[in-house]
Amino acid sequence: MFRNNSNRLKDFDYANNGGYFITICTQNSVHIFGEIKDEKMILNDVGRMVEKWWLELSNKFNNIKLDEFTIMPNHVHGIIILVGADLRVCPNEKGEHTGSPLQEIMLMNILEM
Repeated sequence: MFRNNSNRLKDFDYANNGGYFITICTQNSVHIFGEIKDEKMILNDVGRMVEKWWLELSNKFNNIKLDEFTIMPNHVHGIIILVGADLRVCPNEKGEHTGSPLQEIMLMNILEM
């Protein structure tokens, strides 16, 4: 069963600069990221994908820096530091997100005309 009780501070603006400890859990606590053997976490393909994209986050979002993280069989812990840049994903000179599907769809529509 899903729990929706929040540990957030009332009236705190979580868009403020600073370090944030986050935990992301799998649905139904299913062990999908790997397993622990001899007290060591062994990532499977899904766990390695999560690790890859965690490390890529600061390249995609220019307003964050990454600190320590750990991947467990059914959850991920990490520290994300907000550094105050634009909250849009890598905006180009027009203010659009680079790699935005909307850009690609618009380009395809123009080419079809």
